[in-house]
Amino acid sequence: MLEEISIENLGVIDSARIGLGAGLTVITGETGAGKTMLLTGLSLLMGGRADPATVRPGAEKAVAEGRLRVPEGSPAAAVVDEAGGTLDDDGTVVVVRTVAAEGRSRAHVGGRGVPQAVLADLAAELVTVHGQADQLRLRAPAQQRGALDAFAGAAHAATLGRYRTAWTERAAVAARLEELTGAAQDRAREAELLRLGLAEVERVDPQPGEDGALDAQVARLTNVEDLRTAAQLAHDALTGLEEADAQAGAVVLLDQAWRALDGAAGQDPALAGLAARVHEAAYALQDAATELASYVSDLQADPAALESAHERRAALTALTRSYGTTIDEVLAWARDAGLRLLDLEDDGSRVEEARERLGALDDELQRLAAELTAGRRRAADELAEAVTTELAGLAMAGARLEVRVAEADELGAWGADVVTLELVPHAGAPARPLGKGASGGELSRVMLAIEVALAERHGDGTDAPLPAFVFDEVDAGVGGRAAVEVGRRLAELARRAQVIVVTHLAQVAAFADTHVVVAKSTSDDPSAGESLPVTASDVRAVVGDERVRELARMLSGQEDSDAALRHAAELLEAGRPAAAPDVGR
Repeated sequence: MLEEISIENLGVIDSARIGLGAGLTVITGETGAGKTMLLTGLSLLMGGRADPATVRPGAEKAVAEGRLRVPEGSPAAAVVDEAGGTLDDDGTVVVVRTVAAEGRSRAHVGGRGVPQAVLADLAAELVTVHGQADQLRLRAPAQQRGALDAFAGAAHAATLGRYRTAWTERAAVAARLEELTGAAQDRAREAELLRLGLAEVERVDPQPGEDGALDAQVARLTNVEDLRTAAQLAHDALTGLEEADAQAGAVVLLDQAWRALDGAAGQDPALAGLAARVHEAAYALQDAATELASYVSDLQADPAALESAHERRAALTALTRSYGTTIDEVLAWARDAGLRLLDLEDDGSRVEEARERLGALDDELQRLAAELTAGRRRAADELAEAVTTELAGLAMAGARLEVRVAEADELGAWGADVVTLELVPHAGAPARPLGKGASGGELSRVMLAIEVALAERHGDGTDAPLPAFVFDEVDAGVGGRAAVEVGRRLAELARRAQVIVVTHLAQVAAFADTHVVVAKSTSDDPSAGESLPVTASDVRAVVGDERVRELARMLSGQEDSDAALRHAAELLEAGRPAAAPDVGR
């Protein structure tokens, strides 16, 4: 339910705040006064498109703010919670939409900035808008089927929900099956390439890090003479040459140094530490000399081993050219390829599983579609009777709505039915689809009759609460007694839900619980350098004599005419009993 809406700098409206209560609220005013801006503000709160052109000239931005009552535990409450907003303690939420003159738009729900789509999701749960565009939509078969489904009740809606779930799953399973079978040749080719690659890797049998170790082995075997010479020279420098006249090696010299220091260490403790360090160095050089001797003795030219290493490296290089830059990457590819091959080789079982699931879903969809058809046919007669009764009260005596449920050629997203609403405009006339034979005024009344019928169906308390209804000139194309009956039916609908109506008919406005008038005025702008006219609209609720005068203006354009005032008072008196909303709504 909409409790309040405020607007700033939107079109001709400088600033306006309207309290909206339960029951029927009508919005009236002369053409061009700004009624459309009220609906534009409401549209912004419902996630509608933001148009910078609607920002009042001279203002930086337009602001629309609304307070909505959100039932606890309802889908609307879930939308607020998921968006990160919070409900006030009284169970309401504040929704704000700003439109900058340069074109940027911002939305907030319960104090949290949200995308525009969140407003649309919230509004879809709380508000239903009917305007001229909605009358056109009523001509569409999908909208007609939706109206019948809504009338069919909660049990039917649950069956439709199960059907939709199964339909969605079937689409996913069918797509998966097409992928498995349609790309079978490509997948088989991929599997064969993986098998060849894995066979090559298995034949070579590379080991982790083997390419690096093999490079080191090839380098050693290729440069064996240079390595032997360098090692031998180092060994001789450490141990000394064998010739008698050769100088002593580093090991001998260090040993001599240690013995000299060790002998004198008793005379000066400082030499003891130095002697120990020289002794350690002598041991380290001796170990290095021993290892060098062993290295030289083991280092032999081995052409066969070198050739074998080259062959092995060539085999590894062939792998890295195809499956990775290093052997470790090749081994990682082999692991992933093995898993992928298992996945591809399992196609047969998955295809069979998908086909079995598809068959089961087809059976379930056929069963649910039959239930939907039965439910729609039962509801069709009831909806036709209820709407026909309403049409008689809307000054369309002799008119009749027929709801036809025909079998479709195949199952669809909403079952196996084609629903068509046909109108017999008067006795003896042929039934014609709404999309072909109904006028704008007839569509307005049919739409209202359907909503009243839906509201009465909800009146048993078994379905979710009704949303707030907003009607934009639902009385277009009607007048006289038909207009009175439109007002009466709107008031009847308002006994079960909040109803907001923009109307130009006094016969409709007379039934309102709350009457809001949008009035345009023109004045000079004192801030301008010269006197310039400024147009603004005032929005206010009218009661008592003010309301009578507004009804008189709507009737004759002369709010001070005695005849018009008397007629307005009569309309108001006639509409008052039916307009009182139910207590506790």
